[in-house]
Amino acid sequence: MITLFNYWHYLVLSVLLLIFIGFAVLVVKQEDSKQKYQIVLLFFVLYIIIAGIGMVVVDKYTKTAKLYRLENKRNLSTEKIMYSGVVRNEGDYEIGEVVLEIKLVNGGSDTGSVKSGMFFKPSGFTGLFSSGVKPQQITEEFVVAKNLKPKQSQDFIVYLDYPPYFRSVSHFSKLYVH
Repeated sequence: MITLFNYWHYLVLSVLLLIFIGFAVLVVKQEDSKQKYQIVLLFFVLYIIIAGIGMVVVDKYTKTAKLYRLENKRNLSTEKIMYSGVVRNEGDYEIGEVVLEIKLVNGGSDTGSVKSGMFFKPSGFTGLFSSGVKPQQITEEFVVAKNLKPKQSQDFIVYLDYPPYFRSVSHFSKLYVH
């Protein structure tokens, strides 16, 4: 995962570091405390945890991207589906990496189209001659943009293997920005 820090990241880390140093100095100055180093270690672990959460929160609110004109076309000869579209940085800060997650869900459980093996997986002697597992949902992630400047757009095309047994498929897409 590539992440680019902006001044908000450094501000959060600096404030948390000052708080950690202040608590550490107060604990070390205590003369009657027998567990000084354990308390400082506890504050350090808390600093690391809170700093990690802070970086995720700052990323969530400063790095935003949107997906435009997402289209899919199925190629029957190669059993692939092509997704194309445009991703745009809507925020005021540079984005290190934009990941597109595509999820295909087979809608084969409609009335009249339920087939054996969709809900019951045979085992034993009959399972020896079966052709294998047929997953009913497929999720894949693709990096569609890197180092996207503020207000900049980038086109993308990704290919995904399309199972031939899928019927009435639902398509879901989600963007992750780092």
